[in-house]
Parts: sequence; C-alpha cells; structure tokens
Amino acid sequence: MTIIPYSINLADVWNQFVRNSKNGTFLLERGFMDYHGDRFMDCSLMVYDDDVLTEDEKESMPRLEGLKAVFPANWVEQERKVYSHQGLTYGGLIVSEDATQKEVLELYQAILRYYDRMYMARYVLIKPIPYIYATYPNAEELYALWRAGAKLRQRSISTTVSMANPMKMRTLRIRKAKKAVENDIYIERMPEGDWSCLVEYWQILTDVLQTHHHAKPVHSVEEMQLLMERFPKDIKLYVARREGNILAGVIVFETKTVAHVQYIAAGEEGRELGALDLIFKHLINVRYKNVPFFDFGISTEEGGRKLNEGLIFQKEGFGGRGVCYDAYELRLDRADLAALSPQKEDEEEKRIPYLNLKAINDRFQPRLGEVVERVTRSGRYLLGDEVKDFEKHFAAYCGTDYCIGVGNGLEALVLILRSYKRLLEWKDDDEVIVPANTYIATILAIREAGLKPVLCEPRSSDYLMDTTQLPLLYTERTVAILPVHLYGRCCDMKPINTFAAQHGLKVVEDAAQAHGARYEEMRAGSLGDAAAFSFYPGKNLGALGDAGAVCTNDPLLATCVRSMANYGSQEKYVNEMCGLNSRMDELQAVVLDVKLRQLDEDNEIRRQMARQYIDALDNPLITPPQWPQQADSHVWHIFPIRCAHRDELQAYLKAHGVETLIHYPIPPHKQEAFSELNHLCYPITERIHNEVLSLPLSPVLTGSQVERIIKLLNEFNV
Repeated sequence: MTIIPYSINLADVWNQFVRNSKNGTFLLERGFMDYHGDRFMDCSLMVYDDDVLTEDEKESMPRLEGLKAVFPANWVEQERKVYSHQGLTYGGLIVSEDATQKEVLELYQAILRYYDRMYMARYVLIKPIPYIYATYPNAEELYALWRAGAKLRQRSISTTVSMANPMKMRTLRIRKAKKAVENDIYIERMPEGDWSCLVEYWQILTDVLQTHHHAKPVHSVEEMQLLMERFPKDIKLYVARREGNILAGVIVFETKTVAHVQYIAAGEEGRELGALDLIFKHLINVRYKNVPFFDFGISTEEGGRKLNEGLIFQKEGFGGRGVCYDAYELRLDRADLAALSPQKEDEEEKRIPYLNLKAINDRFQPRLGEVVERVTRSGRYLLGDEVKDFEKHFAAYCGTDYCIGVGNGLEALVLILRSYKRLLEWKDDDEVIVPANTYIATILAIREAGLKPVLCEPRSSDYLMDTTQLPLLYTERTVAILPVHLYGRCCDMKPINTFAAQHGLKVVEDAAQAHGARYEEMRAGSLGDAAAFSFYPGKNLGALGDAGAVCTNDPLLATCVRSMANYGSQEKYVNEMCGLNSRMDELQAVVLDVKLRQLDEDNEIRRQMARQYIDALDNPLITPPQWPQQADSHVWHIFPIRCAHRDELQAYLKAHGVETLIHYPIPPHKQEAFSELNHLCYPITERIHNEVLSLPLSPVLTGSQVERIIKLLNEFNV
C-alpha cells in the first residue's frame, strides 16, 4: 500500500472517490470537513495500490486511478490520539465498492501502522459508518476493528425509518398532523439564500435547547449558513409556518441512501399544534419516500447518555427503529497490527533496513514541515531565536545551565578542549585519557586541540571505559578524562569523577550517542565538567543535517566556547582569539526542538526492542549486550552483538533481507591516520572491533520485524 497524506490540492480526487465509494456521503467530502479546520488538525490519509503512482505523483498530484480508500481523521497531539473524524457524526474507512474483506484488513493495517510510525500515536478513535449509509453492509470494517483489538467506547442510538419495510405510523402522530392542518399550518422549504428564515428558525432552536436541555447547537448559525452555501443541494431546512411565522423546523442532510435529520425544534405553539408531526409526515410520506432510510438522528444531550423520552416517543411514532452509532478505541499495539494481515506483513518486511530515516522523520509531520516553512519564510537562518530556544530547552532537558549550539559533534569536542586549553593554560601534548574503542572522531578532537590521546581499554562486559585502568594511565601530563557513553550507555561516572577530583582533572563527556540517558538521577550531558553532543541525522535526537551542542555548568567555559565557535568573536569584527566557524543554523534548531519533545518516548521504544532482542536471543555463537542494572542508563542508540564469525553472520542476514552495520570495523589505533599508534596492542578493543555487529533498532521498527531478526539469529550456524 502507498499512503499519501491528504492536502488541499487533493480535494477533487478525494471528493470523486467519496462520491463513487461503497460508503461515502457528502458529509465526508472535504468541503464539509474543512470548514472547521481551525479547530482540528487534519491527518486524513489516501491509500493507493502499490506501484500505481510515479514518484512525481506521490509528491505532487496523485490521481483517482488506483485509489483504494480514504480515511478522514484529526490528530490531538496532547492525547497522542487520532480521531476519525472530530466534527462528524461518523467517520471510519471509506472504500471502493469492490473492496474485499482481505483488502479492508490490509488497508486498516497500513493506515494504523502509518499513525503509529509517523505520528507516534498511541490510540485511534474510530466511528464506523452505520450500515444504512453503505451500498452493502459494512461488516468488513467491524471485523477489521475486532481483529485489531478495538474496544467499544461509546454507543449512541438513532431512530431510523426504513422505507422498504416501514412500520405503521402511530395514530397519535396522525392526529397531531391533522391538528396542524386544521390550524392552517403549512410546510415550506427554505428558499436558497433566504438566511432570514434560517436565523428565525435558529433562534427557536437555541431557545428550546437552552430552556429544556441546558445545551446549545453544535453548529453556530454562521457555520450552518456556510455549510448550506457550500452544499445547497444537500442541506435543506423545512419549516412549519402559521400566518407567516415559523413554529417549528427540521434541518435535513440528504445523502444517497439516507435523509439525515440534524436538528429538530418547535416553539411552544408549534408543539401544542403538532407542527413537527406535520413536518415529519410530509418528509417521510412525500419528500423522502424514495430514499431508503429516513434517520431522525441521535440525541446529543450529555453526549448521548441521556435519552429525551418525549423525542424518542415522537420518533418511534413514525415507525422508527434503532440504529447504533458506535465509537471504537484502538490502542496501537504492534503485535495486534501485525495480526491484521500476516501475509501482507511478510511482503512489507521482506527487506529490513538498518535505519529508515525517512520513516523516522515522517512521524513528526506535518509539524516538522510547518516549522521548517516558518523558518524559511522568516528570512533569518543563523544566530536567531530558534537556536536560542533550542539551547534553552536542551539545557533544561540535560540539567545544565548552558547549552551552545555548534556545527557538529566533532567540533563540539574540539571547542571544549581548545577552550579549556586556553582557560587553564594546558600545554601542547598534554594528555587526555580516552577509551581505545571509541569512534575515531573522539581521538581526532583531542589531536585537533593539540593534545595527546592516551588510550584506555574498555570492559568486555559493557564496552565502556575500564575505570580500574585510570591509575595506570595517569601521568603528570594528564589534564582530562574523556569518557564515551558508547552505543547509548552511560559510563560509570562515580569512579571517573572521583579520580578526576583527586588529581585536578577535567571530565569531558562524549555524549554523541547518549541523548536522554541517565546515570542515577542525572542525564548524560550533566555528569562531568562539560559534554559534547552530535545531532547527526541517525542519532536518537537527529537533525536534518549536521549539528552539535556543548553543555556545561561552567560560565567561563560556555562564554569561551560560544566565542570560539564564532571566529573567536563576541562582538562583530572584534576577534579575541583564533576561533572556528561552528554554528547551528535555525533550521536544524527548530527541527531538533520539535523532536526533543518525543525523545524520551522514542528512547523507551528502543529499550523495549532491546529487551525483546536480549530475552529471545538464544545462540551460543552470538553474544548479546548485557541489560543494564539501571534501565534508563541506556538509550540503545546502537544494539551491538558480538560473533566470532561476524562477516559470515552479516552476509547471512543480508541474504535474508536484514541490513546491519559494523560500529566500528577498525579501532582508532589501527587506522592509517594514526600510523604512530599502529604498533600498540589493545586486545579487548581489537576483539570488540573484530566481532561487533549492529542490528536494526529504531522507533519505526516493528515487533514482528524484531521477531524475524531474532529467528534468523537463532537459526544461524557455521
């Protein structure tokens, strides 16, 4: 299935599909839904067959051919819930007349997965279209909701007259209608554009609701006028008059199969003289006798929980029968979604990419597109308020006093080390203790600052700096320790900070992979004297390009870093030091600010998947990572397994459609760039780099995909 989010340029295609569909009415056309667009954030979807649309059509103007379904919906971010569709009596899936049960299951699976992945929605509230509005009974949709684990949350009852099998009208209703005729009451349809008639009736409606039900109409009179202007052939007002005065009225929404009463009201005189009985007798027996159903509508008092017995009695008096308008709530459980259409699941997951960045970022739409457009329209792209806002928010998130947005993670480390070198008068080739198994950027930063890296072996249990080695590596030239929260797991910071304090050393965190990780009650970024972050697109908190940040509680360091990142200048064209050009731009800042709000939720999804991997992996050839004692100390940026037959395992997974990466194939001390270190031997580091393999893990990976990867791993042999 190819899913296209609805946009205004697709209104004509949407409306054509609704008119020709199995269960669409004008109430589901865009003109009706869009009039209250200021109240709800639209997240409606259009679903096409695969391979029908070209790439250009997907981006610009999809056509009607190949369109299988549309799904009207709104998004409430605070609730993490999709509503189908607020402002409507009903919503649900709208499908072509030839849609099969299997296709409906596949359509629902694709739509619900989309909201799970793109919006990180937790719930979907669906109001299936009642059978009276469908060309055929709508059992397929109800079956799909049952399969997906939906729960009935609300049931409203309407009273409907079937024209094919009408029940006998009660004598009382006939007598009331005769009484109205005897008192010279007559029926009139509001002439098109006669808004004074609508206003007069609306006053009666408002008075009745306020006096008898302590309520008010769902629509304002202005909204109803707007709708009647947009749909003059579909929305009609019928009034009962006496001597020119309106005594009662009924607003009817006309669809292909149903005449749906939206509002009913009569003043005191109208009720006494049977004005409504005359209107209904005329509508049922004359005006709509050839329409399959006449629907009196649901009671809206107290959300439908209170029955107006008089109104129900009146409706039933015309031969009405009950019809349910139900609302189902569906929790987006990935296992339930996978069960909707297992065969389709296999087809979609034939290839599992290591990381699907487009799918990850699509979850933040349309908000992401809106804020990017706001920045592009502002004309301010550097050194503006968006960067300041993100710096403030990220500092608060990490628990530091200062955050300085910079160009990337490497430059963040360089700026910290160069600033400390300036402020503390470190000498060239002073030493920094750093893990031997880190990514090369950590070592490059030390070298770029004119300092000397002293490599420390990791622990084989968690791949983090072995703090017991610190006394052996310390010399009189040591000025700092640079722990790396590798793969997203916090280092054991207590012994590092204790050792640093005893010897007057600075502690600089490389937190490039650990956004949101905690050590006891503090977050990565606030565990040392300063911290460097990378917002490379693939990080847990990723930009749409390069970006980084420095976090610290040290005001002197913060000032120096900010100045050095701006050519060594605090005042334009006044340069106090030799600096760099390393600045976060406004676009990256606003993107990161949007995504920061969901970082903790994304990290929790990563933990759940890591737990799934660890609990189910059962192959003596494969060593999974250890689950940390403190669960939130690890954000699982990377899920690294080890295997002595790593290359064979990677090829095996690739042959089965699973993409993996190696973080990292060559340790820094064996890189050609550091030829002077090539003679050194770090056996634990070298073993890790020779055996490590990173498995797919991200917020858009599904539970069934993880299960498939686990099955492949457990079946691997040499």
